[in-house]
Amino acid sequence: MTDLSFSPRPLPPNGRREPPLRPEYERTVTATGPIGDVARPLSRWERLGNVTALRRLLVLAAVAALWQAAAVWQNNPLMFPTFTDTAAALWDGIRRDNLLSMAWTSLAVLLKGYAVAVVLAVLLTTVAVSTRIGNDLLSTLTSMFNPLPAIALLPIAMLWFGLGEVSLIFVLVHAVLWPLALNTHAGFTSVSETLRMAGRNYGLGSFRYVVTLLIPAAFPAILTGLKVGWAFAWRTLIAAELVFGVSSGKGGLGWFIFQNRNELYIDKVFAGLVTVILIGLLVENVVFRWIEVHTVRKWGMVR
Repeated sequence: MTDLSFSPRPLPPNGRREPPLRPEYERTVTATGPIGDVARPLSRWERLGNVTALRRLLVLAAVAALWQAAAVWQNNPLMFPTFTDTAAALWDGIRRDNLLSMAWTSLAVLLKGYAVAVVLAVLLTTVAVSTRIGNDLLSTLTSMFNPLPAIALLPIAMLWFGLGEVSLIFVLVHAVLWPLALNTHAGFTSVSETLRMAGRNYGLGSFRYVVTLLIPAAFPAILTGLKVGWAFAWRTLIAAELVFGVSSGKGGLGWFIFQNRNELYIDKVFAGLVTVILIGLLVENVVFRWIEVHTVRKWGMVR
């Protein structure tokens, strides 16, 4: 009779039974072929497409081509001159009609009003984030005056300050102050409580607290307010000059447009409008772009 009893393997000295070893094997590596670039190199057109300035120039060129085609199709220079006629009138205005000096006259007035409005907006928002009565004051004033069109104050400004530069500056301050104050205050209130507590723990006073902590933390909102305020001020100034005319013996871009409209030089009217647009593009894509790159983009606050 066969003995079917099982004789277990003796335990090793450490007292633990080791798991059975798996047989070793090797796999032969198959040929993978040549390994190419990890990232596909961009073509020339793709590299050009990544240039922001070139894309925007193409947009402007497309707009100019559509303008030219529509004006040629309409064939009514008195109502809608072609792009080439407008470009010729623009060059003629620069050479003969002192268009650049008129543009500088408008910009000088705008910069004065813009600077005064920025200072007032900083003071108002500083008081608003420091005290309850300041917050109530800012909320009440913005609710009252922000919906009021700035150009509607021009007749009152002319009565108060006369036919001079001060009237235009008064209207520009009203156009810039309230949207800038609203954006700045919204940026201040969105700053995290952790940063606020850190500023208080450092013992920062009201002014240093705003300048060294709140303004850098809320600068994306402040920059948006600066852009909106610039746009409001620029179009308000042109509209005011159309009504106001000459300021202190000098005419600006609005006066250039108004004067040529009365004389039915429609190509020069369009040249004045193009000058307004070009200055707006220059400020938006050069000045504010430079500020954005060296502040919020450098700090990693926006992409």
